[in-house]
Amino acid sequence: MITDSVQKVENGSRLVAEAGQTMEEIVAAVQRVTVIMREITAASQEQSAGIAQVNQAMTQMDQATQQNAALVEEAAAAAESMQVQTQTLARAIAVFKLARALEMQTETLAPAEPPMPPARAKVTRLPVKPVGAAEPTQAGRQPLLVGAEGKRASSEGDSEATWAF
Repeated sequence: MITDSVQKVENGSRLVAEAGQTMEEIVAAVQRVTVIMREITAASQEQSAGIAQVNQAMTQMDQATQQNAALVEEAAAAAESMQVQTQTLARAIAVFKLARALEMQTETLAPAEPPMPPARAKVTRLPVKPVGAAEPTQAGRQPLLVGAEGKRASSEGDSEATWAF
């Protein structure tokens, strides 16, 4: 019986020692889990900060895109305005080019001769109605037969006449 009791005490002591060792292993495992949880928390915080930065960058890119679109619209409007101004300027310059070309043509054809007075147009005589009886023409005006000196011409006589409206 004493041997049996001693054996039971030794077995109890061994079990207590094994339980103590198991408890130490459990505490060490809990500590490792705590460290891992802290690392996970830190990584999650870093990830959240990174997502916030990406979100901020996306917002800035959206604003820049909107500004670029507005600038493109302004540039297109300015280009259209410049095109209209260019066409207007080209027409204005064309008047001067045409006048210069006519001047050069006149100089080339007769550089030594003085300019001739403007020619008077010859009008073929048509039967003339009295001024009050004439048919209305454009804008309700009535034609008036006028002589070369600006006087009213009769249907006979004057050989040169022009129509005045």
